Amino acid sequence: MNAEKKKRLEAAGWKVTTVQEFLDLSDVDMEYIETKLALSRRLRELRAKKELTQKELAAALKTSQSRVAKMEKGDPTVSVDLLMQALFRLGLSRKDLARAI
Repeated sequence: MNAEKKKRLEAAGWKVTTVQEFLDLSDVDMEYIETKLALSRRLRELRAKKELTQKELAAALKTSQSRVAKMEKGDPTVSVDLLMQALFRLGLSRKDLARAI
């Protein structure tokens, strides 16, 4: 947000803050969330690059298409473990995984 917009909002009585401050999240919480989102983005990119549908990926993972959609959206009910398994199943190496995060 640019400084002028922030100033206008604050002058109108709004409090401008970050998600971390608003939700009272620790730095560790933020790192975890950002890591999970990075894995989700990489999953979506890799699936698209391999020209797979969510349904096809779901079949390979023995899960549902809706679960794959949740994985790609960074849904909090999806574990990091499941994201990593899906990425490895798509051929991502540990080195590439490290770069993704």
